[in-house]
Amino acid sequence: MNKIINKYIIEKFLKIIFNSVLIFLALGIVLNLFEEIEFFKNLNLSFTLPIILSLSYVPTLILQLFPFIIFLSSMYYFLHLRSSKELLSIKIFGYSNIKIILILSFFSFFLGLLILFVVNPITSTLIKFYETEKAQYAKDIDHLISVNNNGVWIKEIDDSGYKIINAETLSEQSLEKVSVFIFDDNKLIKRLESESALIIKNPWQMKNVYIFDVKENSSIFLENYIFQSDNTLDKINSLYRNLNTISFLDLILDYEQLNERGYSKKILNEKINQFITLPFFLFLMVVLAAIFTIGSLKNKQNIYYVLVSILTCAVIYYFNDISIALGKTERISATLSVWMPLIVISLLCSIGVIQINEK
Repeated sequence: MNKIINKYIIEKFLKIIFNSVLIFLALGIVLNLFEEIEFFKNLNLSFTLPIILSLSYVPTLILQLFPFIIFLSSMYYFLHLRSSKELLSIKIFGYSNIKIILILSFFSFFLGLLILFVVNPITSTLIKFYETEKAQYAKDIDHLISVNNNGVWIKEIDDSGYKIINAETLSEQSLEKVSVFIFDDNKLIKRLESESALIIKNPWQMKNVYIFDVKENSSIFLENYIFQSDNTLDKINSLYRNLNTISFLDLILDYEQLNERGYSKKILNEKINQFITLPFFLFLMVVLAAIFTIGSLKNKQNIYYVLVSILTCAVIYYFNDISIALGKTERISATLSVWMPLIVISLLCSIGVIQINEK
């Protein structure tokens, strides 16, 4: 009998999650589609490409919002369970509030593991396709930064023309083996070859530079050279290192190779910890939803629960952002910045669960 009831509880919960994901997916596609149409409005392309790109981008967005989807789904589930008197019916078979919550929480935890090992590789492939395809039509974008097997590529446009910068690798503070191609009116006028470029701040400090002047057909060598650029190390890190294109499994298996390509261990460890926290986050979101619903004996209007849901999601979202910001500014460690929201939520949930159990 317990297996039948467990199956009933989980299947009903899974159905609500599935419907919630479909709603968020539809909203995400519609909203992102406007952005893609705006991006391609000056290009003579079919409407199919913006749709394909939206379908490639939105699953990653859903994955980032999944803890909140679980929370909202849990709120709806517990409210329905309570209002339909099903909660009392289930309790007749010996199910306490805590047992029901734990069943759904552990199911959400294993759902998080499934996302990490099955869904995430798919979404990372889709977002990689999205960025690759969109980059092909980014000719009119003033600044474009990307990384591939051929190294780091940077495009800068100014009033006099544009520059194409290529570097073999990006170390902690500098670009190594740098080539700079300077164009004026789509014609190559100058090329720079440098052993390295310190890019912590502008202007860049280049070492052992060969400057080839195409117009004059001449070249010179300088041990030190000041190169004016619109980009710095922090800006490059924030723009090109989209770790959403790398799955959790690839982060673990290719950790050393990614570090050699220029991804710092701090950034890699932060992303790995963000992935690891997902199952625990989903677990706690179910518990938190239960505290707000079946944790109270008073019947309240639905508008109350809607406002509580929105406020809770907003507080958690911004608290998580503040925590990450503290980690990036080194006020706290990067690892602690990822886990701190979960620690705080866990403490709040532990207090609420005691009250639920008493009811």
